[in-house]
Amino acid sequence: MRAAIVDRPGEIRVGEVPDPKPGERQVVVKVGACGICGTDLHIADGHFPPTPYPIVPGHEFAGEIVELGADVPGEWKVGDRVAVDPSLFCGYCGPCRAGHGNLCANWGATGDTVNGAFAEYVAVPSSTCYRMPDAMTWEQGALVEPVSCAVHGVRRVGVEAGERFLVVGAGTMGLIMQQLLQRSGAEVTVVDRNEARLPRAQSLGAVATAADVKDLDGEKFDVAVDCTGAAPAIEAAFDSIRRGGRLLVFGVAPAEARVALSPFRIYNDEITIVGSMAVLHSFGAALDLVGSGAIDTDALLTDTLPLEQYPEALAKMRSGSGLKVQVLPGGGRA
Repeated sequence: MRAAIVDRPGEIRVGEVPDPKPGERQVVVKVGACGICGTDLHIADGHFPPTPYPIVPGHEFAGEIVELGADVPGEWKVGDRVAVDPSLFCGYCGPCRAGHGNLCANWGATGDTVNGAFAEYVAVPSSTCYRMPDAMTWEQGALVEPVSCAVHGVRRVGVEAGERFLVVGAGTMGLIMQQLLQRSGAEVTVVDRNEARLPRAQSLGAVATAADVKDLDGEKFDVAVDCTGAAPAIEAAFDSIRRGGRLLVFGVAPAEARVALSPFRIYNDEITIVGSMAVLHSFGAALDLVGSGAIDTDALLTDTLPLEQYPEALAKMRSGSGLKVQVLPGGGRA
């Protein structure tokens, strides 16, 4: 089959790889759509330590089951349309036994640590498949994974009706976060240095937008959410919080990055700082949100390219010229 392959950091190609075979309790999925995110850039550049090489990346995906492995539960059959949670938790380490599989000591994910869905076919555990509504397109199904990450993030930081949130970063994750917070009754201000993205945040209901936190005239917020992973942005978000406020570090920063935050202010102003790691018991809720139209997916998806143009799709994501960029190995909308 055809697949996108990262042979080693910086070396990306589209070529032939063996067709996947389903293991015990696994299914093979014919990929309908697979989204590109920041993690895929880190994998391409060698900045995601869990990744072995060579690897077929791709963890935001949906498609059709075309083959069943041994002992797959009876509710699954060939032809079922599924969105797939890429999480591969071991189930027996301390965090897994405590219900925190996203912090698994042996953490893995389809497309991050084993071959993924920038390919015609991918083998996945049947336990990670979620049945899609008939009306949901492959493109929408591939957006369930990023929505599930945002659902977990909102649960981590908490939200009350009427709270004033600052979202830093108007990329895909920032705009998903904005929509979830607004549906919970929050008022959301969005900041992004790429000013071309701000009209989209406005159209989705942001009460205000700006190119820089400094342009907000010292306004203080109940909660700030960083969706960039950039140290200066995290510091600016921290400085924008009122006394007793909260900061969610949601964007993925390089492991070696450091931020300068005032420990006195954290103490004196009782600032709460939380992190949010990937997906945890949130994929089903995300599927329901996308399926019901609660998340405006049309506002997020800007580019779809065929599998053969994976390097170009990656470059488009890297340049910031696109918002959510997806690859359609099977041609899209089914």
